[in-house]
Amino acid sequence: MAQTHSTTSKHSFNHLTPFDRGKIAALHADGKSMQAIADAVGCHKSTISRELKRGTVMQMKSGRTLFQAYFPETGQFQYEKNRTECGAQFKLDGSIEFIRFAEKKILEDKWSPDAVRGFVRLHGLFEGASVCTKTLYNYIDMGLLGVRNIDLPMKTRLNTKKKRSRKNKRVLGRSIEERPAAVDQREEFGHWEIDTVIGKKSQDEVLLTLTERKTRKEIIMKIGAKASEAVTKAMKRLQKQSGYRFSSVFKTITSDNGSEFAELAVSLEKEKTEVYFTHPYTSSERGTNERHNGLS
Repeated sequence: MAQTHSTTSKHSFNHLTPFDRGKIAALHADGKSMQAIADAVGCHKSTISRELKRGTVMQMKSGRTLFQAYFPETGQFQYEKNRTECGAQFKLDGSIEFIRFAEKKILEDKWSPDAVRGFVRLHGLFEGASVCTKTLYNYIDMGLLGVRNIDLPMKTRLNTKKKRSRKNKRVLGRSIEERPAAVDQREEFGHWEIDTVIGKKSQDEVLLTLTERKTRKEIIMKIGAKASEAVTKAMKRLQKQSGYRFSSVFKTITSDNGSEFAELAVSLEKEKTEVYFTHPYTSSERGTNERHNGLS
């Protein structure tokens, strides 16, 4: 049942100001209770309790008599100190060797930050003195490293998607929805993703790439054009090289609906290899191959 007049009060949490702390000091000196001080300041009494603990210090009277008193200046100072210490702390000092290694690999060997982190983890380097991939990217964004975003192999090529009119595309074969669920687990070798890459300088420079989902093994072949005939020739060449092992090595191949793969399923009809096609405009469904192509 809808309620138009709710009796539940909405809590708003505001930080105490120096003026609030001065009022707390005056009321506390007058012997007011924490609830009375809270009502006067406009906050919860637990806030007053924490503030009194934060700003209370030990003082000494003449004759060396010790007593405790709340000072608003002390409370404000401690509050500002706590604010500067909250949040994630930089780990640069403790990981300087890793940072230098990362800078060298990114700038000289053209590695991505993710590739650097993966290499370090694989080989057990800089144990306890490195940072994760996201932190490495954050440091680059903040200008804390000698690496800039323009030095990264992919980041400056990521463009904002432009709005465009999409037309329905012809589905060239069996949908990825029919692909066995076990393929998604990446526990069995033999399941591949396929795509083509066009050269930057010439449209005639075309590569056919296949990426194995479990091991990330990459096969790259130069083909004559981004056309189904060229793809078919390349697959026939791959079949000849693999011989009788082809079907056991290539158990499934997942492709997009590009016209260059129009004859892919037909060209493998005599093999036991199953060919599946992703949904239109969904490159993430063959993301392993897409990622490798971006780093090529």
